[in-house]
Parts: sequence; structure tokens; C-alpha cells
Amino acid sequence: MPGDPTGGGDRGIALSDGYPTGGGTMADAARIRELAGAMPTRARAMTRLPFRERFGRPGWRRPWLTLSLRARLTIISAAGLAAGLAVGGLVLIGALGYALQRTVDTEALKTAEAVARLAGQNALPDPLPVAGGQVRVQVLDRQGRIRAASIDADRLVPMLYPDELRHFHAGERDRFYLPGRRLGLDGPIRVVAVPAGPTADPQTVLVAKSTADVRHSVTVVRTILLISFPLLLVALAAVAWRVIGATLRPVETLRAGAEEITGGARPGRLPLPASHDEIHRLAVTLNGMLGRLESARARQRLFVADAAHELRSPLANMRTQLEVAQRLGPATDWPGVADDLLADTQRLSRLVDDLLLLARFDEAGARPSRAAGPVELGELLAEVAERYPAPPLRVVAPRFPLWVVAEPDALARILANLLDNAVRHTTSEVVLEAGPGGWTGPAYHLVTVTDDGPGIPAGDRDRVFDRFTRLDDARARDAGGAGLGLAIVRELVRRQGGTVTLGDAAPGLRVEVRVPVAERPAPDGDADPPPPRPDSVVGVQRAAGEPPGRSVQTGSASPTTLSE
Repeated sequence: MPGDPTGGGDRGIALSDGYPTGGGTMADAARIRELAGAMPTRARAMTRLPFRERFGRPGWRRPWLTLSLRARLTIISAAGLAAGLAVGGLVLIGALGYALQRTVDTEALKTAEAVARLAGQNALPDPLPVAGGQVRVQVLDRQGRIRAASIDADRLVPMLYPDELRHFHAGERDRFYLPGRRLGLDGPIRVVAVPAGPTADPQTVLVAKSTADVRHSVTVVRTILLISFPLLLVALAAVAWRVIGATLRPVETLRAGAEEITGGARPGRLPLPASHDEIHRLAVTLNGMLGRLESARARQRLFVADAAHELRSPLANMRTQLEVAQRLGPATDWPGVADDLLADTQRLSRLVDDLLLLARFDEAGARPSRAAGPVELGELLAEVAERYPAPPLRVVAPRFPLWVVAEPDALARILANLLDNAVRHTTSEVVLEAGPGGWTGPAYHLVTVTDDGPGIPAGDRDRVFDRFTRLDDARARDAGGAGLGLAIVRELVRRQGGTVTLGDAAPGLRVEVRVPVAERPAPDGDADPPPPRPDSVVGVQRAAGEPPGRSVQTGSASPTTLSE
């Protein structure tokens, strides 16, 4: 075809000098060069990718992870034993070969020195006496000619070649390894050279000793090790399998016990191993955790049941009132029904607020309040006492300011709950008093609420702090609360870092609350500090017709917000 330099019909493109030939276009050549240059780049990019991205993530787990812990520990122990035995065997064979070789050298050197002494005395016998059939002795003169030899040694050709003798005379070597065929012995030969004779007639004593026995001994020991070590390894692996199995058996017992507990086939306790080791301590710890979880579940079930019961009472009361009002029709006293429903709604709201407050306590745990600061007890007592009528409440003001570390709202809630209980059960008088120290020392200030009511028996003084606890004389829900007031008091006092105790007032009940002491804050500017309060009794009057304070045993109308 015209334009085809090759004379063929196919179109070709020559890239040697960068121009197309034979009918190709410049665009074709540029495209080919672009593709050819991109291929190595893509290949390099592929090699830079991680293995899993290039070849895909394996969908199977490694066989090692599928083995049991006992099998893995046994394999690791066997591998460690094998490595230890192999290293020990190599060290043993090396040490044995070195010791035997030293023995051969020592014996050859002693024989050479004995012959050298005979040569120095010019008393060489012929033939030279030697012990054993694997020893050859020659005595050479300065020219390398044999002057004397043992009965089995060659009397014409020296053991060492001239080059080897020159190394000895130059002081470079005095021990040589020779092949056994040179002297007609089995195995390698150790040759020891020692100078002998007078200075005027120097001689050389050559003693050759076969090392076949050494090699044979090393070979025997190596063979014994190669046979015994695998057997020993198998035996030790079997022992390790049994020992590891016995060690892990308590763990399997714990696992089986946990599975039975999960399935409900046994009580919530794990079996304790007989040995007092780490697994025994683990079982004790797990049993303690299970006990705490069981106690928490029991408290939660009891709490939910009591809460449901307390919530159901006002709801049932509200439903009854509405049904009665519906049946009476136009004769219904709707303002009275509204007042009753409002009272029940307020009671329900207080109960829900108290439940939410206790739930926040459970969530926060024993963490102290973050909003705690210095609070002056005298001012707080006066502020809380304003909500209650003067009789029966009587406030004994402290003689001087008492500062404590507490959250103001929480401390006010504590006093309000205690005063509500005291006012509800008192006969004639309730005394609210604050003072320093007490039996706990100067680190706490003491707040007491005392009434002259029936009191609480000593056996019930711890139980009344539990949730939804009401004694027999406080069962009436119209006059009392839901049994959450003292529970809230205990939690709030605990969060403030204090204590609350109940005691006899003879007659009545005395509640003592101890709160940590705070440093007195510095006064602003140059103002003088406030003078001490006189030792007086303050009675707080309430306006005529003002209703008595609302019970906060089950929560105030506006719930207290506590910092978590």
C-alpha cells in the first residue's frame, strides 16, 4: 500500500523517535505513550496498598484462635520445652565435644613432652614406646628426616608436610588436624608438635592421636538425645496437658455455675474452689458482685412495687370521686370535688418529685454535692422556721454564727422534712436548735429537732430510714406521707458528708444531724463582723388564717434541685 514503508497492509506506529510511521496519527502515538506511562504508576499504587485491601479481608478466623485455652497453653508449653531441650542438647553436645577434644590434646601433649625429655637426654629408644594402638610418634631433625618413630609410625614420610612444619617452626601453630588416611587411622587425627633436643641439634616431636573415639562418643550422645528428647517432650506435654486441665477446671466450674445461674437452675452464687488461690479470690469477688446485683434487683423490685402501690392510691381516690360526682349529676358539689382532686393531685405530684429525687441519688451514688458551700445555720433555721406556726415550733438560736459546708437547698430540705414529721407527731412542742461540736468533736456542728410525741422504738430507728417505711401509728395516708421523708433525709445528709441519728427525748423523739464545719468567710471591706447572737429563744409567729406548712416528707410543691 502507498505510504506503508514495510510493504504490508497493516498500519504500524513507531515510538522509537516519537513520530508515527506507516499511516498512524500523532494522536494514536500520544495515547499509547500515555497508557504505557500510566501502567507502572498504577502497579506501584497497587503495591503500596495494604495486603487486606489488595486481596480482600479473610473471612475465616485463624486456626490458633479456634483452639481452646488449654490446647493453646499446652502448645506454648510444648514449644517452650522443645526450644529449651534443643538449646540444651546443642550446648551439651558442644560441651562434650570440647571436653573430649581437650582430653585428646592433653594426652597427646603429655606423650610429646615425655618423648622430648628422652630426646633432650639423647636416650631415644627405637622404636618409641607408646600406649594404645591409635597413637603415632615421630622425632624429626632439622632437615625433616625421621630419627625415631613408634612401632606403627611411618619411618620414611613425616606426618606433617614441609609447609606445615614451616608453620610450626615459625611459631604460628603447634596443633594440626589431619585426615586419617594420611596415617592409616580412622577419622580425623590430632597432631601435636613439641620442640626437643639440644640447641645445637634441634629436633621436633610429633604425636598423632586419632579422634575417632571422640566423634563416636559425640555421635552416640547425639543419637540418644535425638531419640530421648522427643519422647521426653511428649511426656512433658502430656503432663502439661493434665496440669493445665487441673488448673483450669475451677474456671470451667465457674463457667458452668454462671450458666446455671443465667438459666435460673440454681441460686445466684458461684461455687468456691477448695484452693485459696487467684481463682478462689476471683470466685469470691464474683459472688460479692452477684450478691450486690441481687440486692439491687430486690431493692428495685420492692421500690417499683411500693411506688406503684403509692401511686395507685391517689389515682384510685381521684377516680372514685369522679365516678361519685358523675352519678350525682347536678347535685354534685363541684367546688368541693375540685378541692379534693387538687389535694390528691398535689400529693401525687409530691410523690413523683420524691421518687425522681431518690432516683437521682441512686444515679449519683456517694458522690458529694458540687454546689456545697459555707452556710450559716442560724439564718437557715430562722428561714425554715418561718413556714411553721410558733406553737408548737420553738427555735433556739445559736449564740454566735455557725458555718457549715453544705448545699443550702439540701440542708433546708432536711430541716423541713424533720420538722414536718415532728409537727405531725408532737403533742405540744417541737424544739429546733443548733450548736457547735457535740460528741463528734469540733469538726461538726449539731442541729437537733426534738418533739414530745410518742417517739420511735429503738428497734425501728434504723428501719424508718428505708424507703416507703411507715410505722403502725403512721399508716394513715391522709395525715402522713408515703414513707420517703426520712429516706430523703438520710441520702441528703450523706451527700453533705454528715450523719443523722435518732434518740430518746423522754418523752418524744430527738433527731440529731451533724454537718461538717466550714471556715468563717471573710467580711466584705472593712465592715466589722456581726456581733454574737444572744442566747435566746425565738418563736416564729404565723399570720392568722395562714395554713400550716405543707408536709415535705414526700416532697415540697417545688422539688429541690440538687447538683449531681
